[in-house]
Amino acid sequence: MDIIRSKNPFIGQVFISLLKISLIFLFLITAVVIAGIAMPYFMPNLTAVLLQADSTLFWYLSRGSAIVGYILLWLSTVMGLLITTRFGKTWPGMKASNESHQYISILGLFLTGFHGIMLLGDTYIKATFSQVLVPFAFINFRPVFVGIGQLAFYMWVVLVLSFYVRKIIGKKFWRGLHYIGFVAFFAAMVHGIASGSDSSLPWMQMIYWFSAASVLFLTVYRILMHLSQTKHLGVVEKKLINT
Repeated sequence: MDIIRSKNPFIGQVFISLLKISLIFLFLITAVVIAGIAMPYFMPNLTAVLLQADSTLFWYLSRGSAIVGYILLWLSTVMGLLITTRFGKTWPGMKASNESHQYISILGLFLTGFHGIMLLGDTYIKATFSQVLVPFAFINFRPVFVGIGQLAFYMWVVLVLSFYVRKIIGKKFWRGLHYIGFVAFFAAMVHGIASGSDSSLPWMQMIYWFSAASVLFLTVYRILMHLSQTKHLGVVEKKLINT
């Protein structure tokens, strides 16, 4: 580790960050595998229920993780907008805001991936591994809207990975790359509304309306603030030229 840091601090930091994320995912995967192996021995009755052809546990797990994953994606998008509008500087502070934005994004990405994996165990959907991974390959249920959700997931992956290569790709390119976060958010919302089984419920509609309205409001505010700053700089530059 020290050798990597000394040769190239940027690459060393990226390597260590990716290693930490890999260890977290490895730990989670290992825990799931151990639980799967141990469950038949310690909880045979529960295992028998899960393996029944009409078991709906995987479907409920997929639905629940999808909803929580969407909420975390919304929080991550809002947090990113608050940082760019400097609201995050007031509370809880820029460092805490940046770290919260990063960890919320990682947790939301994990739950969204869990949402897709759980569909493999659902006996009604009957999804295959390739259908879960490949966008628009899910032919058993609303392929277009499911494919939009899959694209949103991969855009989210790119955004999370960009946290760890920010110093390599440059601040300007990193900021430009983050514009796809808006596309990922609204694509996930379209996916949820069109293919989610809870979309017609009042509480779920409230989540969609409130999340969309808040992101739209902060986006408009960010644009207006940028235009105001640009106009102010133009006035200052004009005064300096005249003097």
